[in-house]
Amino acid sequence: MTTLVRSTDTLTRDALAVLQPGFTGTTAPDWVLRRLGEGLAAVGVFGRNVANAGQLAALTAQLRGEREDVLVAIDEEGGDVTRLEVRGGSSFPGNLALGTVDDTALTREVARELGRRLAGCGVNLNWAPSADVNSNPDNPVIGVRSFGADPQLVARHTAAYVEGMQSSGVAACTKHFPGHGDTAVDSHHDLPRIAADLPTLQERELVPFRAAVAAGTKAVMSAHILLPALDGSRPATLSPAALHGLLRAPADEGGLGFDGLIVTDGIEMRAISATYGIEHGTVLAIAAGADAICVGGGLSDEDTVLRLRDALVRAVHEGELPEERLADAAARVRALARWTRSAGAAAASTPAPEAGLTAARRALRITPDGPFEPLTAPAYVAAFTPLANIAVGDETPWGVAAELARILPGTETAAYTAEAAVATGTPALVTGLLQAAGHRRIVAVVRDVHRHPWMAAALTAL
Repeated sequence: MTTLVRSTDTLTRDALAVLQPGFTGTTAPDWVLRRLGEGLAAVGVFGRNVANAGQLAALTAQLRGEREDVLVAIDEEGGDVTRLEVRGGSSFPGNLALGTVDDTALTREVARELGRRLAGCGVNLNWAPSADVNSNPDNPVIGVRSFGADPQLVARHTAAYVEGMQSSGVAACTKHFPGHGDTAVDSHHDLPRIAADLPTLQERELVPFRAAVAAGTKAVMSAHILLPALDGSRPATLSPAALHGLLRAPADEGGLGFDGLIVTDGIEMRAISATYGIEHGTVLAIAAGADAICVGGGLSDEDTVLRLRDALVRAVHEGELPEERLADAAARVRALARWTRSAGAAAASTPAPEAGLTAARRALRITPDGPFEPLTAPAYVAAFTPLANIAVGDETPWGVAAELARILPGTETAAYTAEAAVATGTPALVTGLLQAAGHRRIVAVVRDVHRHPWMAAALTAL
């Protein structure tokens, strides 16, 4: 059998077009600019690339000086996961806060303002929102990144977020299809397995994704999770049954009827790289129906881009990847780039600078056992600190210590970790904490306490 392929130059351009690589530095490296001239159509920016909004705008202008229609993607969920404000913390609460308020107009306004700020920095594709239903409270990677545990609530807020983000001219990328909420494993580290049957997936995980498609989401991100109900051997990112047979299939055939861009989660995550390798994983993903390969959270060098480019070209020549599938994927990337240019030109630009603060205030819940007395004197902030997951990263500060120290001079803080609890024992940890606090009231700051027995034990003892 003879495989007919187009010119090597066309194949190479298409292979580059389906990659969404990252890089290091706050200016574009020469290799990125050069590859943009050769067909690269998208880049991803991460916290390491962002110093402030002005610098990011200059960086994206530098990229567009080489290719005017380049897609510039970012992972900006608000709340825990922020790249735009990685140094100081997000001005916007995360999904759980918005789901707690349960006002879709507020969610839409928050997403619109976040999108407006991204657009002002030259970003036109946001790898958000998370449409995962938080059905497993022990989930180590989703948690507060989800709007909640009710599929209908998650669905209406996912749709509102998509509408708000895209009204600013920034394409939304709804993730992590077909749903990462019912996992107890982080796919950054290993391959999660979801045992739910297909009816459960239809009634729970897929509900928010259907809402996102109905709301017009321009992109969907696949998850590196194994769902035997769909495919017993390959994770969703590499599964034709999940991507072509479910996400793309018409609604009357039980699918979601999605016709936009399918983007993979980071291809270098161990759920893919440790089993398939990034080159083979990239080829399998495109063959399965993905249109764009996210890479760069961990591997951010030119050699990675060239390895993936060459793997795709080689797969076409060897008959492993149909050339029309690669061409279709590249065409979808370019189509989204065209949409962002027209949508950006037509987007409303009225700012809503208080949207994030308004949402955060409305999300606050006070649940005292007795009378609540506001702080009026210096406090001691005990930050019970679990290890941050990779999606959040360890660069972004969180907690209340800095703000309380500014409002109430004399406030001090210390971090308490699982390692310290194991090394000294809970009684000694609490005794040392009380001695450090002295006469000051103690503010205990916790997160995911239900997943960390050492933290719960320390709080009980305190």
